[in-house]
Amino acid sequence: MAFLADILSRVQPSATIAVAQKARELKAAGRDVIGLGAGEPDFDTPDNIKQAANKAIADGKTKYTPVSGIPELRQAIVDKFKRENGLDYEPAQTIVGTGGKQILFNAFMATLNPGDEVIIPAPYWVSYPEMVAICGGESVFVEGTIDNAFKLKPEALEAAITPKTKWLVFNSPSNPSGAAYTQDELKAITDVLVRHPHVWVLTDDMYEHLCYGDFKFTTPAQVEPSLYERTLTMNGVSKAYAMTGWRIGYAAGPIELIKAMDMIQGQQTSGACSIAQWAAVEALNGPQDFIDERRAVFEQRRDLVVSMLNQASGIECPKPEGAFYVYPSCAGLMGKTSPNGKVMENDADFVTELLEAEGVAVVHGSAFGLGPNFRISYATSTEALTEACERIQRFCAACK
Repeated sequence: MAFLADILSRVQPSATIAVAQKARELKAAGRDVIGLGAGEPDFDTPDNIKQAANKAIADGKTKYTPVSGIPELRQAIVDKFKRENGLDYEPAQTIVGTGGKQILFNAFMATLNPGDEVIIPAPYWVSYPEMVAICGGESVFVEGTIDNAFKLKPEALEAAITPKTKWLVFNSPSNPSGAAYTQDELKAITDVLVRHPHVWVLTDDMYEHLCYGDFKFTTPAQVEPSLYERTLTMNGVSKAYAMTGWRIGYAAGPIELIKAMDMIQGQQTSGACSIAQWAAVEALNGPQDFIDERRAVFEQRRDLVVSMLNQASGIECPKPEGAFYVYPSCAGLMGKTSPNGKVMENDADFVTELLEAEGVAVVHGSAFGLGPNFRISYATSTEALTEACERIQRFCAACK
């Protein structure tokens, strides 16, 4: 359609949203479908956070807010970064957006010129390269492998940096792989960045509180203080606090970048929902004990899913350190014929045939830039996960 912008030819729809929608449609049509596509905790928002939102409504806190967020939330963000990450910011160095997506998008919009390069480790969250494309930049993908737990290696980062590189997008724990970087692994990455002062770091720490076992989370500006002046540290309340629908993301970084993002947001959406911001104040400042309780449940689910998938013929599933995803390889099934008679040539074929034959909805790995793999979200009940993994085992056993 000639009326539409040329940029749309460079952008793809979200594969994760598409899978979730497909699962909903099949369920509505009466199919028995287990949806493992959505990255959304099945827990409810804690009651104290809901009560803070109700109080905000009762107190009439329903007006426009400052573009960058209410002062109380910006102070809560400052306190959180100091308390949990050892990072010192002023409220003026923070910004609140309508979800983490808006933070990322506005950072790219404020900084990218045509031809600027953004290094994105693969596998990656589906939205990173599409945001870069919309904002006029060029994505440079650096692939991890199943042998190195899908992590970015410092020598691969070094090789990808050019004079045109503007950002490294760094996501740990990772969506889609769940891989998280130890402090030593992260230091090796930041050592490379220290040698290239023109490269900025955009961290996506959304899964910070979902790390398992004895793993200790760290973030780049914490590990290498000299990167502080060129790091935008992004986080949000969606995952740890089960507040996906409240749509609150936030970040802290150099004040000139924050001012530029504020200007863009002021012409775009203005401030995030006032009620959701007051709920987020309570999330960050209120009791945190439920996080450990829920994390223990997620860890049990991870162990269950990894064990059951590794018992499926043709599947190899590493055990990730964090988030609530696994990213198994289905390479052992490529070239085989599904129970429906379809020869599976790639991971998209695999997930399509799995959905048709067994009613299990997962996301194909090529959507995240690395295949043949698929992503499973284990942010659902243990019963549903057990049934889904049994169906996957049955499907794989039936492939010839």
